[in-house]
Amino acid sequence: MIEVRDGVVASKATISRLPVYLRFLRDKVKAGDENVSSTVIAEGLRLNPVQVRKDLALVSSEAGKPKLGFNVLDLIESIENFLGLRNTHDAVLCGVGSLGSTLLKYEGFKTYGLNIVAAFDVSPQTVGKKINGIAVLPFESLCSTVRRLNVQVGIITVPKEAAQAVADAMAQSGIRAVWNFAPTHLDLPEDIAVKYEDLAASLAVLSKKLEDRLRSEE
Repeated sequence: MIEVRDGVVASKATISRLPVYLRFLRDKVKAGDENVSSTVIAEGLRLNPVQVRKDLALVSSEAGKPKLGFNVLDLIESIENFLGLRNTHDAVLCGVGSLGSTLLKYEGFKTYGLNIVAAFDVSPQTVGKKINGIAVLPFESLCSTVRRLNVQVGIITVPKEAAQAVADAMAQSGIRAVWNFAPTHLDLPEDIAVKYEDLAASLAVLSKKLEDRLRSEE
């Protein structure tokens, strides 16, 4: 369980579902819908209706009205406020290879409150470039840049052999949260939040689900 704010506790599973609700709700806005029920959300996302109601009750002080459900814009605001997405977090990225470059080009981060302000690399061929308007700086300037801009979030997209050294530099610079895409565990102080993105593990889960589905069809 994770304490999100003011003593409110939410499970990791609930927090992981909230961005999915946001995407669904934003599509409803584009479609011109003003209201939506938890049942419609559950059906649209193929989720358990009871779980959806519990999740929405946690983030919104307004109960869905009978037949009408929730006001879509109000519910979007409630979820964004709950996740802190209306307070954009500046971030830096270390490792401007294929994955790093792709993340720098992704515009969707700003929608979820993340603003990459600078990138860092050790390659002379990469340093000095701009990707999606974001300058690639020498790794040696990481600490001074983070402190000058008061950045709180660091993204690691370097090879696993270099990940710990990068994480150490981020910790020393004042970074308080690390999003790690390198396939390795990081040894960091307990007051630094770490989120791991293990692509191999995700592929393994997908492969297992596919295997189970194929077996059930035999």
